[in-house]
Amino acid sequence: MFSYMDIKLFVTGGTFDKEYNELTGELIFNNTHILEMLKRGRSHVHIDVRTLMMIDSLFMTREDRHIILDHCQKTEEDKIVITHGTDTMVETAQLLATEIHDKTIVLTGAMIPYTFGSSDGQFNLGSAIAFAQTLEPGVYIAMNGRYFQWSNVRKNKQTGVFEELSSN
Repeated sequence: MFSYMDIKLFVTGGTFDKEYNELTGELIFNNTHILEMLKRGRSHVHIDVRTLMMIDSLFMTREDRHIILDHCQKTEEDKIVITHGTDTMVETAQLLATEIHDKTIVLTGAMIPYTFGSSDGQFNLGSAIAFAQTLEPGVYIAMNGRYFQWSNVRKNKQTGVFEELSSN
């Protein structure tokens, strides 16, 4: 019989979980949408979701990144997905990669908030969960159906997609 792997999913905020405030016209954080997304996606993977913070990654501090690192080191699961803002995702991935070598960690995000309906978040989340189950230990970024080594990717701010720095 097939056995599902356990995955730890850490929520840190980012566009994934932003919502539109009709009174101020700003994008704000209320609660994570991850559990709803997993339910809508009919996920049958054993996933333990833990919200660490709800912030825009542009405002993420060194201390915030170390909170993420600490939780990744201490969790017993060796498959980890992290929802993260796309602007500084690579910086967090770099810290994790320098300290953790025996777990598969996949960071993912969204360019459009989940609540907007046209979000890429649902697809990116599903991809990240699949990649976490199949990739070798290491730190990766999953966006737009692709995975990237953390050290060979950048967010192209002109096109709004993640791309390889070099194709080795």
